[in-house]
Amino acid sequence: MGGGDSELMLAWASGCALIPDGLSFEDAAPMFCAGYTVMSGLRNGDPKPGERLAVVGLGGLGHIALQASKAVGLETIAVTGQADKKADLVALGADAVVVAGDDLGAALRDAGGADVILSTTNSAKQIASAFGALRQGGRLVNLGVPDGPLTVDTRALMWGQRQLRGSSQDERSDLYEILTLAAAGKVKPRIEVYPLARINEARARLEAGKMRYRAVVQHAP
Repeated sequence: MGGGDSELMLAWASGCALIPDGLSFEDAAPMFCAGYTVMSGLRNGDPKPGERLAVVGLGGLGHIALQASKAVGLETIAVTGQADKKADLVALGADAVVVAGDDLGAALRDAGGADVILSTTNSAKQIASAFGALRQGGRLVNLGVPDGPLTVDTRALMWGQRQLRGSSQDERSDLYEILTLAAAGKVKPRIEVYPLARINEARARLEAGKMRYRAVVQHAP
């Protein structure tokens, strides 16, 4: 609902959730949007024990998805186009990092493919390419807003029993789960904190694509 940039706002009680003990307001803030979204995507991907999950798009949503996947015990692969992010992604919990060139799907296939792919990228080309890296019976869960129509290889879709799924914020239990993981220190967002007086600076950095992960506006010290 509107009012999130105000110092005070009204909200329905049914739309609120308690922040667990030990979790700061700053770290909790991204969990109510990015964290909630990727946790629902993870659960809607229906990963099974022993399956391999890959995260495509390692920005504000993806870096949390990476940690959430690792926290629930899945083998987790980070797929990035930036080689200089490798050490950072390993520190976030990636079991392996695939540095993709012009063909993201081919790079992931060469690395063994994935049973579940959480895609947070907005690139329709990358989403379509990643779909081709799914293993037999694999599921790609799209969490981004593609910049154009998706063109999926229907042969890979049919013959491999693969699935393309969409997801956003779903069950309230997903929000509870990601907040619990964050409170336990298993998921920690990378954030830039700005006081309310600098909110326009934060917006400018976001619009310019300079925000590496997530920004939090701090309404009071």
